[in-house]
Formats: sequence, structure tokens, C-alpha cells
Amino acid sequence: MNKPHPVVEAVTNRIIERSKPGRAAYLDLIARARDAGVNRTALSCGNLAHGFAASGDDKTAIRGGKAMNIGIITAYNDMLSAHQPYGRYPEQIKLWARERGATAQVAGGVPAMCDGVTQGQLSMELSLFSRDNIAMGAAIGLSHGMFEGALLLGLCDKIVPGLLIGALRFGHVPMILIPAGPMPSGLANKEKQRVRQLFAEGKVGREELLKAEAASYHGAGTCTFYGTANSNQMMMEMMGLHMPGSSFCNPGTKLRQELTRAATHRITEIGWEGEDYRPFGQCVDEKAIVNAIVGLLATGGSTNHVLHLPAIARAAGIIVDWQDMDELSAVVPLIARVYPNGAGDVNYFAAAGGMPFVIRELVEAGLAHDDIMTVYGGGLSAGAQEPRMDGEALVWDPAPKQSGEETILRGVANPFSPDGGMRLVQGNLGRGTFKTSAVEEARWTIEAPCRVFSDQNDALAAFKAGELERDVVVVVRFQGPAANGMPELHKLTPALGVLQDKGFKVALVTDGRMSGASGKVPAAIHISPEAVKGGPLAKLRDGDVVRLCANRGSLEALVDAAEWDVREHAKQPPFEPGVGRELFAIMRHFADEAEKGGSAMLAEAGL
Repeated sequence: MNKPHPVVEAVTNRIIERSKPGRAAYLDLIARARDAGVNRTALSCGNLAHGFAASGDDKTAIRGGKAMNIGIITAYNDMLSAHQPYGRYPEQIKLWARERGATAQVAGGVPAMCDGVTQGQLSMELSLFSRDNIAMGAAIGLSHGMFEGALLLGLCDKIVPGLLIGALRFGHVPMILIPAGPMPSGLANKEKQRVRQLFAEGKVGREELLKAEAASYHGAGTCTFYGTANSNQMMMEMMGLHMPGSSFCNPGTKLRQELTRAATHRITEIGWEGEDYRPFGQCVDEKAIVNAIVGLLATGGSTNHVLHLPAIARAAGIIVDWQDMDELSAVVPLIARVYPNGAGDVNYFAAAGGMPFVIRELVEAGLAHDDIMTVYGGGLSAGAQEPRMDGEALVWDPAPKQSGEETILRGVANPFSPDGGMRLVQGNLGRGTFKTSAVEEARWTIEAPCRVFSDQNDALAAFKAGELERDVVVVVRFQGPAANGMPELHKLTPALGVLQDKGFKVALVTDGRMSGASGKVPAAIHISPEAVKGGPLAKLRDGDVVRLCANRGSLEALVDAAEWDVREHAKQPPFEPGVGRELFAIMRHFADEAEKGGSAMLAEAGL
């Protein structure tokens, strides 16, 4: 490995120093839990009998207490394409555990909410908070103390962050995350995007749009664009929490099956009584978190992770902020262009070299930390391997030295961009994120009068009425965690894209989220503090000139300072119950700011 890049080293050291009290308390917590926490040896006979009562052929082994017992936390459901493949994993894992003299039990299930299904619907307001719910569900399953290791089955947007947050509170237990892979490629992404924009312009009908969408999302597996779900898988590889090269192998293949088998065998080796004990909380340290950020920047990953990574880190006693990400973005080159930032999807990315190539490039350039505790053994560079089947045997080959397709994947020496394309913007409107990697550089600065909305549907209605046919900064406020759960506003992308294609200068500014699938329109998102908590977005009025500039990292209302200081804050429209949103009132009430992860649970837990 080359010498660490000075900025990566400086940011990492700053995070380590900043996190010292919280990290020390966390490591003490998991050390005490290993020695004196809830585990099988501490359970009473009645406790234990309940735990193995329905274990069938494994009952004797679990009762005897000498064989490792593996807990499975699963996000399986058969409505969602990404999680449908997990249906048979538990029965397979039980068989593979027995091959190594171990047993396995499903410790619990967690919800897997799909932003694709709920996009633009009121139910999207439950999405971010589902992460906290998932974390709690994972903690409930693991709290039974029946397990010396665990396997976490989950893929998509809030599921992986939620599983990590819950699992980290049991950081004395070794764990491995097991993906299920992306669906095979369907309708070409450019064609899908073209049909969406035609529908936004009213040039095609719902039937044509549905036909295109169904041809794109057509089978089992994650969506193939590089949004939050596939960014999750990238991050797990960058943190060394998957078996090497396992993220983007399609479901239903022999290779996918053998990778899951390998993970099951490996957890028996790193468990409490294994030959190579690797507690989960020590795997997820400051350097692993920095690696996840670096991977996100290098591959043009989802903006949702500027929310999730601080939340994950907090669960391990680590503090990261947007300044850390901004400084790393300035020195981490963009080496992947995957749809919506490029033409090819994640299957093409994997074929070009995928994560093994990315890991090798980043470690050799000193941009990623090799000296982390991985679940597979060795440092991160040991994960720079491509899995394949050699007859009936699973083997790993070194990462390819050259990209198989340089329009999708390149080396650090020849990047698509010298920086990671995720900027911190700040000014008198607050702090937010601007993802530049999919936006033409000529549009990195937008200055125009704003039009202010409190609901994305009102913005769409104004678009359809022709009221936005001009240079405009569309502001959608009262969309933060405390206001309504911080829904994604991806529904606005086609309409804003139409305005931009007509030659207008267009930008979006919001305290809400924008999907990892967002594309070419400049957007300042996650604005913090949010409007409902007195953030300055609540001061904006229609016609105020707003300036957004990624080059300068600025976000400003060009309003006379004296007038700005005395302006009253607009009030959030009244809340109306529906689709269960009222049940999440406690989470909205206690939610902290976006830069800390937008979590109510972590704030109240003192993390």
C-alpha cells in the first residue's frame, strides 16, 4: 500500500480525536457484554428451553451449548424484488452451518420498505424513520442472547443502515452481511429516462410509462441503477463486511449460492469460540467509516448516505460530519460512472471490474485504509478479489489490472473527475449537500428568483400550469425529519429536467431528501437546520433571488441583511393523518438534524 493521502490521513485522525470519548465508551460496552452480557451460558434452564424448543434436528446441539449457534436477522419479504431472494436463505444457511458443526436460527425479521414503491406517495414519509425501526427490530432479535455469531440479510435503502445500527449495539458478536444481488439488466437506462421525461411533458400516456418501468424493474434482485441500495453494497465491501466481491452477483446463480455458503462457513471461524474472533464493533471503526465515505465519493454513490453514515458511526461511538465528507470529496477522484451518472448499470459496472477493481485502486493510491479488521481476514486489500466458479468450487481471482470498460470504470490515474462530486454548500440558508457528479459543470452555479412550496405536489401542479417556465430556484421546505420524516423528492426530477432542457436555469433547494437515483438537475438537499425547527428556509418568500454555487460551496438568499434578520418564519401547513404517519409522531418530535443522521432514536439514546 502506498503512503496514506495526507488529506485522508488528516480527516481520519480528526475523526479519531473527536470520537475518543464516545469510542472508548463503546468499546468498553462491548467488552463488558462479551464477558458479562446476555449469552447462552448465562441463560436459565427455562430461558434456554424456550430458545431451542422448536429447533428440530438442531435441538440437541443447541441444548448442549458446545456448538456455535448463528443468529439470522432477515429483511425477507416477497413483495420487494430485492428481498424476495432471501426467502430460502435461512434453510440453506442451517444446512451449511451443520457442515461446520454449527447451528443457525432466525433470530428475527425486520421490515424492508421500498422507496421505489412509495416514491411520491404519502407513505414515503415513513421511509427514513423505518431505519430506526429496523435497528430496533435487529436489536430485539439479537437481545435473546442465544448466538455466538450472526448473519444479516438485507440490501436496500434504510435496511442496511438500520441493520448496522442495531447490530453495532451487540458489537461483541461477530457478524457478516450477506447480499442477494441485483436483478439482471432490463430496459436500457437512457430509454427509461426518455420515456419518463416524455410522460412529464404529456407526450406519452400512463400505459407507455408503465410498460417502460416494468421492462426496467422486471425480476428478483435490487434495482440495477446506482442508487442507495447498491451504494449500500459498495459500502459494505469498502468496510470489509461482505465476503469479497459478493455485492453484484445476480440472484439465483450457483455463484451467489456459494458466496452465501462461504459466509456461513466463515462466521463459524470468527465466532466467540472460533479460531479468529472478530467482533463486529471492532470491524466498524473510524477507518472503516472513512473507507465507506471514500468509496461513496469514488463511485458517485447515493446522497442518502450523507444521512446514513453519520447515524451508523454514532452507533459505534464515532462522530463524522459533512465537513469531513466535503474535505474527502476534494481529493477522492471519481472513478466510476454508473447510471444515473453514466450509461451502464451495476451489472455493467461489475463486469468492468466492479468493487474488487475499486478497492485495489483506492488502497494502492493511499485513499482507502488497508489496515482495518475485515470479516474475511487480512486488510481491505484482501477484498480486492473476484469470485467465480471453477467447476463446483468457489475460487477468488485477483482484481483485474485494467478496467473492462473505461466508459464505466477507470483507474485513479485516469479518473472521470479529480474530485468525488459531493459538495457541502452553506450560507444564510443553512448547510446542505450538492451532488455535482451527475450535473454539467456549467450548471454548478445557479442564481434565479425562487418559487417556494411546502409540498412537492404543489410544485408539480405549478409546473403543469406553466408557472415555472423561467429561470427558477424551486424551494420545497418543511420536508425535514422533524417536519414530515424527510421523504425523497425524486418525483420532481422529470419535471425539473424538462424545464432545464428548455434552456432555463433551474435548481432545487430543499430540507428534504433526493434519491440516489437523482440526476442532472442542480440540487441543494438536506438543508439543515430544517424549516420547521427555525431554519432559514422558512424565511424565504416567492421572488427572493437565491444563489447556489458548488464551486464556492455557497447557498445564499440575496436579500438585504437588515430585512432578512427581521423576517418572520413561515408556518408549516397543518398535519393530516393517513397511511400510518400519525404513529410516527414521536419520531418526528425527537428527530435530530440531518447532518447527525436525522434520527430520534440515537438522539434520545445519548449517542
